[in-house]
Amino acid sequence: MSGRYWKDLRVLVTGSTGFVGSCVVRRLRAAGAEHVIAPDSRACDLRQQAQAMRLLEETRPHTVIHLAAVVGGIGANQRSPGRFFYDNAVMGLHLVEAARRVDVQKFVAVGTVCSYPKFTAVPFREEDFWNGYPEDTNAPYGLAKKMLLVQLQAYRQEYGFNGIYLMPVNLYGPGDSDDPEASHVIPALIRKCVDAKSAGRPSIEVWGTGLATREFLYVDDAADAIVLAAEKYDKPEPVNLGSGQEIKIRDLVNLLCELVGYDGEVLWDESKPDGQPRRCVSPDRAWQEFSWRATTSLGEGLRRTVEWYLDHRQPR
Repeated sequence: MSGRYWKDLRVLVTGSTGFVGSCVVRRLRAAGAEHVIAPDSRACDLRQQAQAMRLLEETRPHTVIHLAAVVGGIGANQRSPGRFFYDNAVMGLHLVEAARRVDVQKFVAVGTVCSYPKFTAVPFREEDFWNGYPEDTNAPYGLAKKMLLVQLQAYRQEYGFNGIYLMPVNLYGPGDSDDPEASHVIPALIRKCVDAKSAGRPSIEVWGTGLATREFLYVDDAADAIVLAAEKYDKPEPVNLGSGQEIKIRDLVNLLCELVGYDGEVLWDESKPDGQPRRCVSPDRAWQEFSWRATTSLGEGLRRTVEWYLDHRQPR
């Protein structure tokens, strides 16, 4: 990445205080960006069109990296499908329109692997993005994010607006939330294992059969990809961000138990949903278009994440 490229650009990062956003801000600064705009979500509600417009008019960024989102695991998506759809869709719609009006030079929308059809051939390729409906448990969220790709492509066609769309797989790493109401699978499982070990519980319960597969991307690798694409990628086609490696949830749980040092029994609640049967993307386009590959192995990334969690765990 070129420090000269970023030096004089004003870069607005939404969701800048969140798990991914904070990593992207650090990466931008390491790449030489001297004018990173990192608004507090409490001071600017992007669901309100006037506030989104005011933010863009006041900051006049050259580049926008849109990471603000309402996210959570299967349970959170099932409890609040309306909120997950509306909040994610409307934030993006308002922000893209505001960016167009103030002549932002580059808009980077970060979507989600959840937007892919439920039964997509593995590895998921960008050409299959529209070949079916997403998995039911997170379809509202996935479709809300997917509509931003439609908007960006429409704006490119009508206004010449330079918007790109990136689709990361499940992200993980130090700093992710372990809130049981909103957390993703890895921090939720780490918390479950650590709490069970501390309390001397003989078993833990995990949703589903454990046979579904997922692909995970370490958050620092994702931040590198987002910043690199913001600098080097200018095409309308979406781009996967992933390692191309999948793991069964059952194997993931065993690996985390080992890293935590928990030797109790794992009980699988098969009355609960697995979610999408398989998830694994082809990373080829990211390499071809902006020479990015994931560099952190799952084993190493999980070790760092568990260590961080143990260092920062709050007594319960």
